[in-house]
Amino acid sequence: SFSTRISSSPSSSTSPSLITMADANPMKEIRVEKLILNCCVGESGDRLTRAARVLEQLTGQEPVYSKARYTVRSFGIRRNEKISVHVSVRGDKALEILERGLKVKEYELKSRNFSNTGNFGFGIAEHIDLGIKYDPSTGIYGMDFFVVLGRRGFRIGRRKLLPAKVGIQHKITKEESIQWFQTKYDGIVVNEA
Repeated sequence: SFSTRISSSPSSSTSPSLITMADANPMKEIRVEKLILNCCVGESGDRLTRAARVLEQLTGQEPVYSKARYTVRSFGIRRNEKISVHVSVRGDKALEILERGLKVKEYELKSRNFSNTGNFGFGIAEHIDLGIKYDPSTGIYGMDFFVVLGRRGFRIGRRKLLPAKVGIQHKITKEESIQWFQTKYDGIVVNEA
């Protein structure tokens, strides 16, 4: 009969464990879009070029200089003066540098390190902790790590032709990014009082 043919068909004999898997939808998979490394020196000149050399040594990419938005006399900076360097890293290199940065933090972040849009960031005090050999002529620099997480389909918000909004169900929440960090890196998230 018709019902026995349906029950005996190979397509209907999928195991229930495959159906009940939470990550059955590949569109929902969270991945690292990019890692931004920022080293703010607070002054232009020799220290800034040395910090740029450190970032280039770490990533193998040429860093970009950032300028001060306005003059702050107490900080000793003028408007449009170059005060920091940053570099964006993507792909496997980003994951490898992120792993080294998290190892310095001992895979422990605070809940306030995570933004409401599902990204997270942290800082390290000394770049030599990342495995770069100490050079007395360069000095020691701290830097900020900022990780932008994304999903498949986020491009629709950025494309030139027919840009559209990413749906509310598809956006990454703070809770989802914390859960991703805990499962991928066995990380600890501390809720500070």
